[in-house]
Amino acid sequence: MNIGEAAKASGVNAKLIRHYESIGIIPKASRSESGYRKYSENDVHILTFVRRSRSLGFSMKEIKKLVSLWRNRSRASSEVKSMTMTHIKALEEKIQDLQAIKNTLSNLAKHCHGDERPTCPILEDISENRQSL
Repeated sequence: MNIGEAAKASGVNAKLIRHYESIGIIPKASRSESGYRKYSENDVHILTFVRRSRSLGFSMKEIKKLVSLWRNRSRASSEVKSMTMTHIKALEEKIQDLQAIKNTLSNLAKHCHGDERPTCPILEDISENRQSL
């Protein structure tokens, strides 16, 4: 199948497919006599795996490793689990950071009159040189 068909079948756009090829996430596509990329069902399966991995928040570096592990049938599942547990920890930290941001903004919004007056605690807080929440 051509790149458009592979994109449609995998849910990954053609530009990303070319990018994934260029950084080695997926193997280089074979070429037709006229030079067009040709993709197999296996290529589409890998692209679908990559798309799903991205939707779970894995980085491209992690995805490259996951694809390698997935393709290696003699792998140890412990390595996959370890990667996943590290990813979960990073997600939990990000969730805490986002919750702190939400709490700060909610508190600032609660103290903003939201009327025609120019005084705005939201802008005042943002304009202060703070390093953390």
